Amino acid sequence: MAAAESYAEWKKAAIAHDKATGTEKWKQTDVSKYFDYGSIRTRLNRLQRQRRRGDCEGLLFSLNEGLHGNIDGMGHARLFGKAQFGTKKLIVAYVDEVVRSLDMLASDAANDIPLETRLDFFRRAQHCYGCSALMMSGAGSLLYFHMGVVKALAQERLLPSILSGSSGGAIVGALVSTHGDDELENIFEPENLVHEIERDQGILGRLLEFAPEVASTEEVKEVLERLIPDLTFLESLERSGRHLNVSIAAAEKHQTSRLLNAYTTPNVFVREAVMASAAIPGFFPAVTLCAKNDRGERQAYLASRKWVDGSISDDLPAKRLARVYGVNHFIVSQVNPHIFPFMTHADGEKKTVMHTVKSVARATAREWINAGVSLVEKPLSLSARASRVANFALGIINQDYVGDINILPDRRLFNPLKLLAHRSLDEVIDLMEMGERAAWPKIEQIRVQTKIGRKLNHILNEMDDSLLQVASDITRRAS
Repeated sequence: MAAAESYAEWKKAAIAHDKATGTEKWKQTDVSKYFDYGSIRTRLNRLQRQRRRGDCEGLLFSLNEGLHGNIDGMGHARLFGKAQFGTKKLIVAYVDEVVRSLDMLASDAANDIPLETRLDFFRRAQHCYGCSALMMSGAGSLLYFHMGVVKALAQERLLPSILSGSSGGAIVGALVSTHGDDELENIFEPENLVHEIERDQGILGRLLEFAPEVASTEEVKEVLERLIPDLTFLESLERSGRHLNVSIAAAEKHQTSRLLNAYTTPNVFVREAVMASAAIPGFFPAVTLCAKNDRGERQAYLASRKWVDGSISDDLPAKRLARVYGVNHFIVSQVNPHIFPFMTHADGEKKTVMHTVKSVARATAREWINAGVSLVEKPLSLSARASRVANFALGIINQDYVGDINILPDRRLFNPLKLLAHRSLDEVIDLMEMGERAAWPKIEQIRVQTKIGRKLNHILNEMDDSLLQVASDITRRAS
């Protein structure tokens, strides 16, 4: 697995590893204390019988009975942490059967059921099942790790349509969300990668210029202008079909952080949002956002407000994504080196006594730090700078930095002095490969846990297109 140069090679080696270690037998058996395997087996058998008999009414009833991501506990992280590749065959078989059943209900085989009834079912199922999002942490020049993660997911067609990013993560999110799939394929094409980095005109090459400690604000702005098309959040969504979310923090006291996207701020320009999210206090001045007015002209957005690095207050905006989009499954690409001491155990990793002790120590340290700052709040208020630094520190300490699936670098000790530095060609390639390799062990888990949600989205999109076509035909005949 360590020698693999592609996901296909890694997958082949991982399957061989499971066979050699006996883990394949664990996957073949239903029994596990981490989910209700008996209930899942019963559900699977019922769906198979109904589909084979062509009993669409029965399928509709069975799927209406319960369709959500963690049904009977089959989304438990430990079920995806034992094997190098995949999980229990029962879980995979159940997910595949649900997808086949959904396809049958969406096909002509279910024409006896009124279209309105089926459409209502699919919409309710999508709402109940929820959706997934990829959240990319602040990263500085470690943003190439995120690019490797995005590349790995995009190549397997598993990149969620909802993306969030702060600081370096916002740059990668904007790059992905302002370009179509055909453009992304060219950016991430393996044989073109080194060539794109080496030639200064390429998109990846221009990312090398992003070095805040040696570049002026105008120089960085110029780089982002070449890197990111001049689009609003709504225009970005219309161009790529991806929902970009950018975290920004307020520069002034008593103001709250914001999550910018096509729903909350459709007319705000992506470039300025990314510039604000990457405006690290002490290195860049705070940024005023820009937006289109009702005449399509560029103007200041909330002209009296300035914004800075979003990772300070909301590195991973899970709660806001849940409210806006109904996201209930979070994939996290996390490379912020200062947060690793505050992270809990890895996905699927067995909780030992030492893990428990470390978790308690982290929680205790966090509470002591908060209490200490509270005690000196009044003296700190005498110095605006000291108060701002304390608030920034608390904002970092009190955040949650993990999701349902966490993609982390295998090497977590990055030199903090290089977080804002130029990266050499070798370092860029190393970081991107690190991101890809970190994503490979998570790909099958992502595939299994998002397959039903992706199928529901696909069916609803096709139904909506069909309804629009029917309406268009009726209108044309009437005219």
